[in-house]
Amino acid sequence: MAFSKIERREKIKRSIRTKVLGTAEKPRMSVFRSNKQISVQVIDDVNAHTIVSATSKNKEIETVKATKTQKATMVGKLIAKVAIEAGITQVVFDRNGYLYHGKVKALAEGAREGGLKL
Repeated sequence: MAFSKIERREKIKRSIRTKVLGTAEKPRMSVFRSNKQISVQVIDDVNAHTIVSATSKNKEIETVKATKTQKATMVGKLIAKVAIEAGITQVVFDRNGYLYHGKVKALAEGAREGGLKL
């Protein structure tokens, strides 16, 4: 039985979520990637609360003329800046079923450059 692309990602996502859990001290950084945009949330799973979020639809990022991968790096730096302002220095990275390359990898590296520990 062949899985569609979306079913495959959902299966991988469920597998990842059994191992990755965010707490108040070390929240989960979850990535969502569409064809045009990328967004990220820092989530406390114990209290079921999104602490901070960032997206490529942000005015600072959307106006810049750059590739999607470069914008993903900018989103990573932005989420790091916002998270550090909120008092978060360490997160657990949740790639959400996406492969760790391209835009997802660029976002993670941008967050590391911004000062977050993944």
